Amino acid sequence: MKKSIYIFSDGELKRKDNTLYFETEEGKKYIPVENTREILVFGEVTINKRLLEFLTESEIILHFFNYYGYYVGSFYPREHLNSGYMILRQAEHYLDENRRLTLAKKFVSGGIENIMKVLIYYDNRGKSLRESIERIESLYEKVPDCQSTEELMALEGNVRDYYYKTFDIILDNEHFIFESRTKRPPKNRLNALISFANSLIYTVCLSEIYQTHLDPRIGFLHTTNFRRFTLNLDVAEIFKPIIADRVIFSLVNKGIIKAQHFEKKLEGVVLNDKGKQLIIQEMDERLRSTIQHRRLGRHVSYRELIRLELYKIQKHLMEEEDYKPFVTGW
Repeated sequence: MKKSIYIFSDGELKRKDNTLYFETEEGKKYIPVENTREILVFGEVTINKRLLEFLTESEIILHFFNYYGYYVGSFYPREHLNSGYMILRQAEHYLDENRRLTLAKKFVSGGIENIMKVLIYYDNRGKSLRESIERIESLYEKVPDCQSTEELMALEGNVRDYYYKTFDIILDNEHFIFESRTKRPPKNRLNALISFANSLIYTVCLSEIYQTHLDPRIGFLHTTNFRRFTLNLDVAEIFKPIIADRVIFSLVNKGIIKAQHFEKKLEGVVLNDKGKQLIIQEMDERLRSTIQHRRLGRHVSYRELIRLELYKIQKHLMEEEDYKPFVTGW
């Protein structure tokens, strides 16, 4: 199974013949190319053209994050699976208002259904969330009536407002209070956790798109414009509640992530390196963990679920089968 490599130290990422290694003042650490899916860079890392050529040959994606843990961008190797046919199908569905809206509604409804599943899970475990579930359910029922993606995005924003307010009830931790959603920079620890976990999901979705015929630049819910990638943002809507948010709840409720894993920077709060590493470790475990897939009749990992979701989108675009978003069973 291929792995994700995370680099926090400062140094130089180099190619030597058919191998990769990361060199710091302490020495060299070799990276097994055949087992590597992607490299996520958090430190100050020097690269050169020879390295990028090798990553392209090896079909390894390089994701960059800045000092504060924000996703900056990716070196996305030449698209080895992209097909002109699929790009045309994506463009056709994007340019046709009705077909675009149909897909956009699926991403929003799938995301909301998974949000409700998360809330029901915790409500059944003694957290008082019934009122929030009912409010979100009433908004969910309005999804079919939305006449534009802008209207859909506004509705989804209202759902998230109600949803994020439940975090204080689920966590019940004085060190992790929500207050309100803040992003750049996050104003408190919980917002810093949400932003970082979401960034990781966006990059996972992007890496999985690379293994399909889809083009990540053409999304449907998120407007395709001069921003580099949008399809990964669409797909992430479905998986953020059941992967990123569950990782946050687990880390805080188990007392693994603490106030000491954060620091004040600029006018906000960010995770320190140890905090980032704790989230990455828990996220990796979550992505590798498996569930029984009802349709396939076998266990699949959460990362594989994302890939399967992309295959379903491909089938929808080719008009072989209507797309139905994944909704968790628990």
